[in-house]
Amino acid sequence: MAVFTEEEQQRIQKAVADAEKNTSGEVRVCMEKTCAGDPLDRAVKYFAQLEMHKTKLRNGVLIYVATVDRKFAIIGDAGINAVVPADFWDGTKEEMLNHFKYGNLVEGITTGVKKAGEQLKKYFPYMLNDKNELPDDIAFMDGQ
Repeated sequence: MAVFTEEEQQRIQKAVADAEKNTSGEVRVCMEKTCAGDPLDRAVKYFAQLEMHKTKLRNGVLIYVATVDRKFAIIGDAGINAVVPADFWDGTKEEMLNHFKYGNLVEGITTGVKKAGEQLKKYFPYMLNDKNELPDDIAFMDGQ
């Protein structure tokens, strides 16, 4: 799935690594071409498939994007959802959408990653001996 150039993939991976530098939280980006149904349902499916619910503090965040259908969702696990403001995910989606609607896919994704990282840092600061519990690379899914 060649959605991004190598440089764009590296920008996204760097945004994830930077977001995770000062937190024990985890961020993943998940991409697929199409999403026939609700993108939130797809995000939930991939959240489980990528085992994001297995982080020690339940503080994983997934940004899901279906490129062809132009749908996306951002979800957090129970730990992060319990502490962020009620409108946080909607506000983050709006900021991402401001980039997406002008064709700036990478900028939209990195904006979402950065916003999630700021909240994770606030509520789940970096801990001594912290382990990167999930990969920083983009998860490219095939729609199964």
